[in-house]
Amino acid sequence: MRADRLVSLVLLLRQHGRLSATALARELEVSTRTVLRDIEALSAAGVPVYAERGRHGGFALLPGFRTELTGLNHDEALALLVAGSRRGAQAFGLGSALASAMLKVVDALPESYRDTAAGAAERLLLDPETDLLSRRLVAEEVPDAVVAEVLRAVFAGHKLRIHYAAADQTPKWRMVDPIGLVTVRDRGYLPATRSGADRTYRLSRILAAEELAEPAQRPDRVDLDRAWQERSTRFRTGGDRVTVLVRVDPARREDVVSTALAVLAEESDSDGRLRLEVTFQDPRHAEWALWQLTTDAEALAPRWLRDSLRDRAAAIAARYAASS
Repeated sequence: MRADRLVSLVLLLRQHGRLSATALARELEVSTRTVLRDIEALSAAGVPVYAERGRHGGFALLPGFRTELTGLNHDEALALLVAGSRRGAQAFGLGSALASAMLKVVDALPESYRDTAAGAAERLLLDPETDLLSRRLVAEEVPDAVVAEVLRAVFAGHKLRIHYAAADQTPKWRMVDPIGLVTVRDRGYLPATRSGADRTYRLSRILAAEELAEPAQRPDRVDLDRAWQERSTRFRTGGDRVTVLVRVDPARREDVVSTALAVLAEESDSDGRLRLEVTFQDPRHAEWALWQLTTDAEALAPRWLRDSLRDRAAAIAARYAASS
């Protein structure tokens, strides 16, 4: 909304002293033309904002200007509650609300604390886009319109109609009763029920969504953490999933954990290697995951997996022996 953007513009100028139209446009995620129109609107409303010419010029407020702009709106308060880091805010489409809320929080601090808080924030980096190995961590993209409809239905307790593209299936419309929203490793999920049965939908696979006026069939209160744990347990133990016992070099533990569905047990062997009991989506997934680890991992069970990895290694050895 424009009103929220105008408030954010004033707070940015209060905290930075002077900013160019380009810098303001970048911070507010709008065009420079929009920024100039907003500056005119602020001036017309009596906010003492003025332009400084020259190479290092920009827009600034008259020294000492202060107004009560720190009240949080609904989305901003929600963003602070769910976003302990950027992950929740971005997954649920609340990134801009979080940024606006944090501006207001900083502005509400006593002046003597403001510089200290800003300096401390510069020394904290949460969830960078790449890890130490320069592997890019890409969050799933969900259209803002989809997130907005899902959020409204979840908070209002209304039924939700979604156009959902399940894996390897033609997208279909479904009517569900939303229970809540969960984010795991930058992926958003919608726990819901459909015709009374538990269902979990990945937000990135929802192509379109429509909040309905009909009340959702769900309990008034929910322990979402417990409900998610129960769904996770059912997911790990259902379908064609397989359980594997593997010995792995401790340096490759995260490679196993990041590809497995779950770690059921873990202990150290006398030689320093780790013994993990993990589950995989299916036999093909298990074979692929352990093959990537070469000699850093050894499948101990089940027997068919050991045989499959041995046969694959033998076939490759034979192929290279024949070409030498």
